[in-house]
Amino acid sequence: MKTTQYFEAMRLRPDRAMIQDQWIQRVIDHPVKEIIQKDGRIRRWAPIAEMGSKYLRVILLPDGRTVHNAFFDRSFTL
Repeated sequence: MKTTQYFEAMRLRPDRAMIQDQWIQRVIDHPVKEIIQKDGRIRRWAPIAEMGSKYLRVILLPDGRTVHNAFFDRSFTL
């Protein structure tokens, strides 16, 4: 999985350290929602059953492969 330096720095935070690469890949491959931002970055969401079906938001760069950010989105609704 290709990532940005920003992602690597953010993943050191205690609230994000438990996010597994396999969960991020699951969101990338099987999102329940996707939004393309004005800057071209791609937001994708999917529930993570292992975390009580909380929704993980993954932000990808415009190439659609490089992970820029990932976090559990408490305000997400379908």
